Amino acid sequence: MNKKIESWNPAYTISPALARALMEIEAAKAVVENTPLPPAIEAELRHKARVRSTHYSTRIEGNRLTLKEAEQVIAKKNATFHGRERDVNEVRNYWDALLKVEDWAAKRIEFTEELIKRLHAIVDRGNRAKPTPYRDGQNVIRDSSSGRIVYMPPEAKDVELLMAQMVRWVRKAEKDRIPVPIIAALTHYQFVTIHPYYDGNGRTARLLATFILQRDGYGLHGFFSMEEHHARDLATYYNSMAVHHHHNYYEGRAESDLTGWVEYFTSLLANVFTQAKDEALKYSEKGIAQEPQLLRQLDHRARIVLSLFAGKDRIVTQDVASALGLSTRMVRLLLQRWVKDGWLIVTDSSNRSRSYGLSEIYRQFTGNLSETHRNNNGKANKSTRLMPYKYPVNIY
Repeated sequence: MNKKIESWNPAYTISPALARALMEIEAAKAVVENTPLPPAIEAELRHKARVRSTHYSTRIEGNRLTLKEAEQVIAKKNATFHGRERDVNEVRNYWDALLKVEDWAAKRIEFTEELIKRLHAIVDRGNRAKPTPYRDGQNVIRDSSSGRIVYMPPEAKDVELLMAQMVRWVRKAEKDRIPVPIIAALTHYQFVTIHPYYDGNGRTARLLATFILQRDGYGLHGFFSMEEHHARDLATYYNSMAVHHHHNYYEGRAESDLTGWVEYFTSLLANVFTQAKDEALKYSEKGIAQEPQLLRQLDHRARIVLSLFAGKDRIVTQDVASALGLSTRMVRLLLQRWVKDGWLIVTDSSNRSRSYGLSEIYRQFTGNLSETHRNNNGKANKSTRLMPYKYPVNIY
């Protein structure tokens, strides 16, 4: 690799298709942001999207759990599947990583290499893992059926420089006000292209795109799952990333025109946003009243916690930690603040079994929460199983 190259400047064109997709994204985003929904509805839509994202992103990489089984793992119910312990761990790790991404996005954490290494560690080894260093050797992506080489990533000696270039480009693109969906698309592409790890590159790339979208105003309240749509048409997903006929990174892949990939990503995002818009409007058209000021003033974390009272009168620290993907220490600080703010009260003050309930003024909303909880859980979810596919998987 030419070490004189100090920056990554992705080549792409704002084509009519790309421009149209960006306009559709903005239109759907505006509708969703101006369609207020009760906390329980928001929480239900967000939870379902998270579950789908977790299931389909791991499914793309060969995870064998069905959607229903993934839901059981996430809910910590019957989470033991003999012979599929790795699949269970992948789902748990992705769920935890997705919650961490949402937390970082809400805090508007800066996009850095350290963030990437921390995120990959959660995806690959779990919440308590130390940040993952980049690979120190070569890996190869092969066709799972024929064994032929599909893609040869850059050599390990070049990975650190390429990752630094990618991060610098993202920061500059944000300052230059390049549309956020384009930044997310190109970050996804370049991360997978560099392939900085031996495993977990696809999952991490999809989470990084989600982080950028959510942090910079395109999270759509977490109502959508890009991963699901990638998984439902894997051929198009993979083919859109194959921007050059040669399998070797150094034989033209680095300088390829990425317009086709960006068109694919933004067009898919436009479709996903439109579906999320339609779902939000569906609930709105059912006559759901606009939220009272007391509910609108709650931040996103508080709204998630409020939705926990749909099925119970009291909650404990672990309930909140599981819902928000935070440490118990951080959750205790949040609970103390919310008690001080007056919408939560301590119902049991003992250290071992400390519990919390809604203050009297907020208990007036529990009827609607409970009704929504019953309505949304009254029908069993059908699991979805993807058909076997013959596309590249990383076997190194």
